[in-house]
Amino acid sequence: MGMDNNARIAQWENMTQADPTNDMAWFSLGNAYKDANRPADAEKALAKTLELNPIMSRAYQLRGQVLIALNENDKAAEVLTKGYSIAAERGDVMPQRAMGSLLEKIGKPVPQVKSAQAAAPVPTGANAIIDRKTGQPGTRLPDQPMRGPIGKFILDHFSNETWQLWIRQGTKVINELRLDFSNDAHQRTYEDQMIEWLGFTRDEADEYAKGVGAK
Repeated sequence: MGMDNNARIAQWENMTQADPTNDMAWFSLGNAYKDANRPADAEKALAKTLELNPIMSRAYQLRGQVLIALNENDKAAEVLTKGYSIAAERGDVMPQRAMGSLLEKIGKPVPQVKSAQAAAPVPTGANAIIDRKTGQPGTRLPDQPMRGPIGKFILDHFSNETWQLWIRQGTKVINELRLDFSNDAHQRTYEDQMIEWLGFTRDEADEYAKGVGAK
């Protein structure tokens, strides 16, 4: 069983205080505030997330949801429109769909955008890959970093350079949150933070794996 909302909020508040430049911690804090029905606090945390990382499409999606809950539909439309375009450019399919649905829900137009594939640079070399997080060519991982749909999704969408950055960030998460991988809830927390940092969802990985197969 996971932590309750108060414990999650305390955890992420401590982490943002320890490292105010940690965009992932701010995002997680905003998500915890949202789940605790504290939309005003969530909005501030998510605004800080986007100040630190202006291409995190999931933060635009979540901030749009929170602004709608605050009855700030015009501001929500501005955030969602920008986030929708960023998600399309980066190939973040699930957040893009979700933001399109939210725009339709509040009666705002969904922007016309170019596909990510049309805008992406062409990778060179057998071991090259266009990294989804950076949008730049990088070195392909030699194998899935873990089994299952999540591992397959990471292998096919992220470079080894980005993965090594996550390993360093993940070490901070383990230390800050005192995670013990013999505890299933702790392992889930680690995976959740990895997924948020990389910028995809479990559903997106599952949907992708159905199409290509996963080890």
